[in-house]
Amino acid sequence: MIKNILVLIFLSAILFAGKIIPAAERPELYLPLLKGKNVALVINHSSMVGKIHLADYLLKHHVKVKKIFAPEHGFRGRADAGAHIRNSRDSKTGLPIISLYGKHKKPTKKDLSGIDMIVFDIQDVGVRFYTYLSTLHYVMEVGAEQHIPVMVLDRPNPNGHYIDGPVLKKRYRSFVGLDPVPVVYGMTIGEYARMLNGEGWLKHGVKAKLTVIPLANYTHDSFYPLPVKPSPNLPNDKAVMLYPSLAFFEGTVISAGRGTTKPFQLYGAPKYRMKKFSFVPRSRPGATYPKYRGKRCYGVDLSRVNIEKERRKRKLNLGYLMDAYTNYGDKKAFFLRNGFFDRLAGTGTLRKQIVSGASEAEIRRSWEKDLWKFRKIRKKYLLYP
Repeated sequence: MIKNILVLIFLSAILFAGKIIPAAERPELYLPLLKGKNVALVINHSSMVGKIHLADYLLKHHVKVKKIFAPEHGFRGRADAGAHIRNSRDSKTGLPIISLYGKHKKPTKKDLSGIDMIVFDIQDVGVRFYTYLSTLHYVMEVGAEQHIPVMVLDRPNPNGHYIDGPVLKKRYRSFVGLDPVPVVYGMTIGEYARMLNGEGWLKHGVKAKLTVIPLANYTHDSFYPLPVKPSPNLPNDKAVMLYPSLAFFEGTVISAGRGTTKPFQLYGAPKYRMKKFSFVPRSRPGATYPKYRGKRCYGVDLSRVNIEKERRKRKLNLGYLMDAYTNYGDKKAFFLRNGFFDRLAGTGTLRKQIVSGASEAEIRRSWEKDLWKFRKIRKKYLLYP
């Protein structure tokens, strides 16, 4: 019997050697820390332990899960981007679900009454304006304020192999960017949590009692195909890779493909000039009212871009944005007047540079000093090579 067990352990070691293992699949590291605790989970549809949802897994192992906090897109990950989510109750477990993308984005003292530990486990994509990052910020902040420990179950960053883009300026802080980091910051969610604490970026410089459960066999250069799409409009690895570059279009008149079968894999608009490719956005799950719904848009199809080739470039592709501005007929209307583009960029400078006709090299030089400073900060909090 013992011999058979040893053989199984040996075979498992061979099987998993080199395979990236998310922290949620390393229960031996976190289950003992949750024993006897009243636990609140910050989770969504991506919070999986293999094929079992983390909430179900913890309940099966007798962890006292008391409530669930859900980020943008909701607990099941189906709601439209920006759609307010109501509080509800999970039909399977009966647990109360408190929305962190509805009446409030930060848990209240009342929400956390009787809770001994907060566990955060959500798949991030490594981009500043992807709002799961802001949810982490507020959860850690309230944990520090209410003296409730926070545990982060780390997950791979599919865009963790590079750092690029303007660093957010304080005046442009919003829920699509709370912290002074570049658009692409090259850290896992666990490393980012360590930086929030270490740099004193939480309100009034408070520090959460933080535990990060690490990944196994991960490096920042690792390519990790996501087993679950992180949100409705990032349906595959190509969309996740293109998202940091194409999401700037959310602050312009250009559609990034919401409402099509290829969101964040194409872009265009009805007034886009000199393009043969076209698409028509329709109402779809996760994109009920997409930009230009029912209207024919002309633009560029990126769905055949080679993932490996693009990854090797290790930078944002500003060419898409610059191409769109050049070929759009009404340049005065290109950037939306609500200032959303500047909040996404984290600065007003990028918009002005595009309008003035600055070259990509000139734009990139304007980021260099801030990126150099950020790299020095980032280095202190890395858990992986």
